[in-house]
Amino acid sequence: MRLLLVEDDEILGDGIVAGLTMEGYAVDWLTSGKLADEALKLNSYELIVLDLNLPDMDGLSVLKALRARKDETPVLVLTAKDTIADRVKGLDSGADDFVIKPFELDEVCARLRALSRRKEGRSVPTIEYKGVILDPAAHQVTFNNEKIDLSQKEFEILNFFNEQYRTSDFTRPT
Repeated sequence: MRLLLVEDDEILGDGIVAGLTMEGYAVDWLTSGKLADEALKLNSYELIVLDLNLPDMDGLSVLKALRARKDETPVLVLTAKDTIADRVKGLDSGADDFVIKPFELDEVCARLRALSRRKEGRSVPTIEYKGVILDPAAHQVTFNNEKIDLSQKEFEILNFFNEQYRTSDFTRPT
């Protein structure tokens, strides 16, 4: 899954990229609001992780410009701004979720999975098809209730094919 991270702090950005990459995300990382706004005009992402305190164009302006273009890509805001008023302003400007710094990467990943499920119109965390159950959060696969041991790469490939299948125009068998 392709994700845009917009974070100007080099150390924090490096850590987030490393963690999200280990979770199977393909991460594009930008460090300024103007670069993010330009990238979002030219590229498509499944998810956006957006800091609000950015040089040259704040994250809220990036978010408002994104929504003004009718882009409905889910946006998770990561910010040190921790007042209720800041969260309300962000959510009312089009953010889908909010995480206050400092944060745990596990929570960010869980929130990204939840945003991804909602975007796909699913509320349950697992995907089931003909006895195969894929659990992206647990990185687990079962077939007829028996656990299937997959390497990280094998799991990523299975999940990739699942995403391609769900988003294809082919008629799905019942």
